[in-house]
Amino acid sequence: MFNVCDGKDIPSVVTVHNILSRHGLVKPQKRCKRVKPVFPVFDPQECNEVWSADYKGKFLMGNKIYCHPLTIADSKSRFLFTAKGHYHENLKSAKAEFTKVFRKYGIPKQMHTDNGSPFGSVRAIQRFTQLSYWFIELGVMPVFSDPAHPEQNGRHERMHRDLKAACAKPSAYDMKAQQRRLNAFVKEYNHIRPHESLEMKTPADCHDFSNRPYPEKIPKYDYTSSMKVMKVCQNGSMRWKSYYWVYLTAALKGKYVGAEDQGNGIWRVFYRDVFLGYFNEKNIRDKQVSIRLSQNLV
Repeated sequence: MFNVCDGKDIPSVVTVHNILSRHGLVKPQKRCKRVKPVFPVFDPQECNEVWSADYKGKFLMGNKIYCHPLTIADSKSRFLFTAKGHYHENLKSAKAEFTKVFRKYGIPKQMHTDNGSPFGSVRAIQRFTQLSYWFIELGVMPVFSDPAHPEQNGRHERMHRDLKAACAKPSAYDMKAQQRRLNAFVKEYNHIRPHESLEMKTPADCHDFSNRPYPEKIPKYDYTSSMKVMKVCQNGSMRWKSYYWVYLTAALKGKYVGAEDQGNGIWRVFYRDVFLGYFNEKNIRDKQVSIRLSQNLV
């Protein structure tokens, strides 16, 4: 027997733990797995492993209206799928052109863009926008250059320099004439102009079509049975236990996300198979208010 009054006879924490463990009274805590961020493939080994997309800086046409060319290219072969002139850089215009390209050439594994609208937002969770979530639904992973680091997509920026010289100096009078110039540049860039990085071959000589066809209908996604599935409300939040709120993003409103219990009140949230962030339900109960999803373990 231990004499509680004598401090020397009090067992250590490890001894108490071992005794309780032997009698099945201690359960190991779940370890919170950290989710590694997805980075762009800067040196792809095959075609359609990663595509790059961007809006070439706007320029005035002869009619004093701005042209915003959207360009999409394969990072391995440098094949330029399109250079489409738009009046505005918005979701509707970009999505329509991506759909056209996907239907013709298939879809890549990654889509590498910068952080500008409509591609990404540095203030959004994981920098994802409505366009990003559409890519995810198609099975394309959106990836981004670091803010203020255009050199991370240097191949695309180099192509933009050539496009500007060929199509914007000087520009055409209106969008119809400007699009003819852009189409001529795409044809020359892909089929006539050799590239030193391609051993003096043209992008058309090196490019292969993707073996992943564009799905005309977004495939249904089923979360695992271990996840708590919730619908994102119109305010961009998901309701937690009837009276608490966890804010995600307005870009996900109307869609379903899955939350996975990590123990100690910490949950990981996914949209389909893509990790979004963490939240700690203890913080909700303590603050009695809504909280935001975090990319860091809390």
